[in-house]
Amino acid sequence: MFTVAFLDMSIPNIIASLFDIAILALIIYKLLMLIRGTRAVQLIKGIIVLLIMANVSDLLGLHTLQWVLDQFWAVIFIFLAIVFQPELRRALEQIGRGQFFFSSNDLSSGDVIHTIDEIVEALVSCAKTKTGALIIIEREIGLNDYIETGVMLNSQISEELLRNIFVVNTPLHDGAVIIRGNSIVAAACFLPLSDNPYLSISLGTRHRAGIGISEVSDAISLIVSEETGVISLATEGKLFRNLDEKQLREVLSTNLTNVGVPKYLFRKGGLKRG
Repeated sequence: MFTVAFLDMSIPNIIASLFDIAILALIIYKLLMLIRGTRAVQLIKGIIVLLIMANVSDLLGLHTLQWVLDQFWAVIFIFLAIVFQPELRRALEQIGRGQFFFSSNDLSSGDVIHTIDEIVEALVSCAKTKTGALIIIEREIGLNDYIETGVMLNSQISEELLRNIFVVNTPLHDGAVIIRGNSIVAAACFLPLSDNPYLSISLGTRHRAGIGISEVSDAISLIVSEETGVISLATEGKLFRNLDEKQLREVLSTNLTNVGVPKYLFRKGGLKRG
């Protein structure tokens, strides 16, 4: 009877502990999602290496190294506040908007259809006029580092706006448009160029940038060549050229709801590697 009473008394404590752990895990998860796709990830890896070095130096009695690391830990919080200032600001903004714990980025089926229609129509229009274009669709991995290199728009996506952005000699035409959800987040963004030595020498900077961003993230790159008007798609470091409107709609319909380009699109008359 005593044991049962003891267990009954501990149940509220167990529930409270589990709830406490769940809240902490959710906060850690949201913070990781916040810095995903940014330089902060590499900085955290560096801090982990320093933590390992501190433990090894303490274990081996490396007093000089231990002293240096002790001085570093003394200013670590100031260092983190400076380095992670953009991420901290973004987290506070999301908390203020109530979006830190409850994400509102999921699109309805109607929003997805509208987004696909606007992107496809813009690309087809650019292809007809041989207007060079580079559109990046963000998926699971964040592209905040590249967004910050461009001009912030945060505009509702539309075919007209996309076409006007890429008109030659306009202020925003040189660079990439990054789309998040159903919004054009930024334009004139700088992207990393692919250094793949096996790419065709005929590919220019626009195509290499589209491939480059797909090598470091799971984003989908859509490219229109200004020389030929050919529409291409890059994902996972691979380039697929000569897409028609039907293929483009099928790929986007699949990938705006599921991560990963379906393999069947690359076989039996599907997309062809460039």
